[in-house]
Amino acid sequence: MNHQATPIIEVRNISKYFGSVIALSDVSMSVQTGEVLCLLGDNGAGKSTLIKILAGVHRPSEGHYLVAGEEVHFSSPRDALDRGIATVYQDLAMIPLMSIARNFFLGSEPTQGWGIFKRFDARQADRVAREEMTKMGIDIRNPSQAVGTLSGGERQSVAIARAVYFGAKVLILDEPTAALGVKQAGIVLRYIAQARSQGVGVIFITHNPHHAYAVGDRFTILKRGRTFGTFTKAELSRDEMVRLMSGADELDALSSELERFAQEDARGPKPELSAIEHRLAQSMDEEET
Repeated sequence: MNHQATPIIEVRNISKYFGSVIALSDVSMSVQTGEVLCLLGDNGAGKSTLIKILAGVHRPSEGHYLVAGEEVHFSSPRDALDRGIATVYQDLAMIPLMSIARNFFLGSEPTQGWGIFKRFDARQADRVAREEMTKMGIDIRNPSQAVGTLSGGERQSVAIARAVYFGAKVLILDEPTAALGVKQAGIVLRYIAQARSQGVGVIFITHNPHHAYAVGDRFTILKRGRTFGTFTKAELSRDEMVRLMSGADELDALSSELERFAQEDARGPKPELSAIEHRLAQSMDEEET
């Protein structure tokens, strides 16, 4: 992977304001072709705002957004899609009662016939959906089965394969493993690696450093709308990643507080109230009644 090449997408000194609220401040990051860039941060770090800027939902208040070295000003998610930037949100934008194939082609259905006789080509959709998901290493039982019968990890795989098939050059994944168990999360991580092997640049948004470290090539860490920089595995251990995400000062303060609580518990129960305190508490109860 050549990090000297022009990034497929890049943001430079991006800031975003909502009135007096500073959601992002001076954030820079980039992703290369065939790379998994992990965007990490706790809740409220600014991850959602940043990916909405990348996906064309929001415009940055300040800074520059470049695609293949060319500055862009997206006014809608369709503009981003037209440039090959696909975003898979947590809700996946799927219809549970529809088949896998129908969800795969949702909004871009293959048809047969012409004019008023044009109809959905179910056979073509089933064939292509099966072939494209097989390329991703995904073996589906039946493309005609309802997508709602799939596990969470399998639904994520359908969304990833769909984006790659429709020409995504950059795949933005919004917390794809957040609501999944260990096994299902592992399935999604494998599909992320598959997308990278096909030359897709992947931005993997997560607050789970263990998932990020498993597939990430580089890591950008956000905290309170600011970035601590972008690191490789050689530059950042998993433990250091956790400390940067949560903040070393906050962790040390929390450890001290928990230690103080443990010491207080070790001293035993607090002494009973004195007779005066009992009478005072009793009189307050009577006044309330």
